[in-house]
Amino acid sequence: MHADDLLASVSDVSDETEFYTPMPANYKPGQTKYVVVFGTVMSGLGKGIFSSSMAKIMKDKGLSVAPVKLEGYLNRDSGTLNPYRHGEVFVLDDGMECDMDLGTYERMLNQNLTRLNFCTSGQIFSQVLEKERRGGYLGRDVQMIPHVTGEVKNRLRELAVQSGADVVFVEIGGTVGDYENAYFIEAVRELSYEEGPNSCCFVVLTYVVEPPTLGEQKSKPAQLNLQRLGGMGIHPHIIACRAHNRVTRKVREKLALYANVPMASVFSMHDCDSVYLIPDMLRDAGIDADVLRVLALEDAVDAEADRQAREEWSGYISSFREASTPVTIGITGKYTSLRDSYASIIQSLEHAGTQLGARVNIEWIDSAEVRDDNAADCFRGIHGIIVPGGFGTRGVEGKISCIKHVRENRIPYLGLCYGFQIAVIEYARNVCGLGGANTTEIAAACDHPVIDILPEQKKIEGLGGNMRLGGHDVAVTPNTMLSRLYDGAEKIRLRFRHRYEVDPRYIEQLEAGGMIFSGRACHQPIMQVLELPTDVHPCFIATQAHAELTSRPLSPDPMFLGLVRAALAYSGAAACASADGATACGCS
Repeated sequence: MHADDLLASVSDVSDETEFYTPMPANYKPGQTKYVVVFGTVMSGLGKGIFSSSMAKIMKDKGLSVAPVKLEGYLNRDSGTLNPYRHGEVFVLDDGMECDMDLGTYERMLNQNLTRLNFCTSGQIFSQVLEKERRGGYLGRDVQMIPHVTGEVKNRLRELAVQSGADVVFVEIGGTVGDYENAYFIEAVRELSYEEGPNSCCFVVLTYVVEPPTLGEQKSKPAQLNLQRLGGMGIHPHIIACRAHNRVTRKVREKLALYANVPMASVFSMHDCDSVYLIPDMLRDAGIDADVLRVLALEDAVDAEADRQAREEWSGYISSFREASTPVTIGITGKYTSLRDSYASIIQSLEHAGTQLGARVNIEWIDSAEVRDDNAADCFRGIHGIIVPGGFGTRGVEGKISCIKHVRENRIPYLGLCYGFQIAVIEYARNVCGLGGANTTEIAAACDHPVIDILPEQKKIEGLGGNMRLGGHDVAVTPNTMLSRLYDGAEKIRLRFRHRYEVDPRYIEQLEAGGMIFSGRACHQPIMQVLELPTDVHPCFIATQAHAELTSRPLSPDPMFLGLVRAALAYSGAAACASADGATACGCS
């Protein structure tokens, strides 16, 4: 479709035309470029990692980029999804609860995203039905094509306008063949047709199986899925082959022949030590040049900006590879059997460890297995502890036993969200003498509800939700550990996802017992960060926020830095205490 015909079809929506192409104000067809990433064979291949890595490369070259994840499920957001089914819920600064891939994009691109960068079928269908009720389709019978696909295209174009991006990276969730994402695939096919030549680059991320019993890589599942995608009108420009080991030339030749893709554009994206190695892997394979060629963007590259960005990133990669001092951090939670539940925490520990020259090893501890009488055994050989966020009653007493053990034995501690609330309960019970202290989430009629829903949150419960979400400013108390970690800042910004708070009636009693609330909401009596004096404990800090959501490779979160630094010191002290001639090592 010619651009003039496309624009004309926008205003000519009636039963006399089959076109339906809503267009945001100021959008010019063909001006914005699109890179669309599909997955085949199986989910969980790393479409978000590939897409964010390629987006980073384009950003390094001086182009502005905007990613978007298209999810097929009918939920409006990810807020109600079980971490066991879908990994962690990532919260954006504007409060949008979304897929964990948005965290990958923010970390790789070092930029904050918004709700425009995440789209579900639930959002699209709700929009279509609401528009139909308002008469927005001018009496037409509303259909998947062109109306639903038209709203998807409009969403992508709206992101292009709002972000001002040169290139929009579109990740389609799930795999080719899933019923729920078929209309997304049709929408981007139409988008490519409407935008014109050199407007869309299609990338397929496929899986190459390697059954241990055969001892060789097999490409047939990938071939069949590529055939299916071709039947949907999508012909890839690039094929990324996911596998545990490097994909052989023989397999790549088969896929190139089967999909009519040049051999140079079929590359191996095998497992590596860190997701942050992927951008260099793509560059080395020449995939960035392929994308620039397909989109006719070679002349838009800023060579000097690219050189500086690569040099900065190379510094991080070198530090990551050289980090060698081992330190073990224990994560005490209830989703420990699925690592994706704590993806941002894992990444934050890598960021901090890399800056400090430490190789962080993670020990996963099921909180349901921890008790006062076995805590010493559970945490033997661990140099620092994180109690992460969570909901519900399972494993809570184990977390309390964990925090009691690390507090009494001066093991570095970082509490996140629920880990903040549980630290308050443990301190209230065992230091302040408030027997029966608890959270009303677990025990509504407890003797001392030190954690409760504040009145401000209760007022909005009837409006459909009482979760406190997104970025909020936090006032920092001077001369505290928090102040030192943030270089004396008077105010910091953190991200939240919770509904329970420290009950203000107990704040004075907790502070009298020695607890310090070093971070508070700027205009409400809400405690955001707590800590213990350093003469009582070398590193005991917890935040109601999810500090892991704002950590980036080149700017690690200060609280994670503080934990890993303290864990390194504790590791050295522990080694000295167990060695002959301990005083010779210089530890005090």
